[in-house]
Amino acid sequence: MIRVARLVAVKDLRVEWRSRVILWQVLPFGVMTLLLMGFAEGPETTLSPSVAAGLFYVVVLFVSMLVIARSATIESSPGTANSISMLGLDPAGVFLGKATAVFLEVLLSALILLAGTTLLLHLPLALALHSLPSVVLVVMGLSLAGTLYGALTSGLTGSPTLLPLLVLPTMAPLLIAGERTISAIATHQTWSSWLGLLIVFDVGYTVAGILLYGVVEDS
Repeated sequence: MIRVARLVAVKDLRVEWRSRVILWQVLPFGVMTLLLMGFAEGPETTLSPSVAAGLFYVVVLFVSMLVIARSATIESSPGTANSISMLGLDPAGVFLGKATAVFLEVLLSALILLAGTTLLLHLPLALALHSLPSVVLVVMGLSLAGTLYGALTSGLTGSPTLLPLLVLPTMAPLLIAGERTISAIATHQTWSSWLGLLIVFDVGYTVAGILLYGVVEDS
């Protein structure tokens, strides 16, 4: 399973590296969205950490949906689907590999967007650094859930719009926990419970993906 996961992750990352879609399309979209939010607030406005964190996670959600949709499109192409079927690859390994590739792509974008949030939305740098564990856990959850639901909607009519409709309700707890973690750190409150919720979510979707990805992919 681990070997298959590594091969699939490398394959997806190589495809993205050659296409430069993340670099030239997805990431600029996220940065432009942050710029628009900064312009809307105005240079003299200082947002609370809670609001800045909420806006940051909304942009990360937009970016992750683009990455997840592209990952599902790559896997649903006739050549790739037939090759996986003929090779008899372990579905659990395929799920972990695709989720890993999505995680690395979204995490890179999220870190750049977090730096942009400190500049454009005035999120304190120290607060941004302390929130990195929660950002990693949120991105991991988005990647796991998105990969599973991406396989579910792959090949269906209207899948580009069906995917957000199905996956957004499951991602809402992640975004809320991520925002509350940053708010708790900013106000010197206990935030370990929010990190615990993120860990539970990530573990749950890891187990669900390993068990169900093959069934979902064949449906």
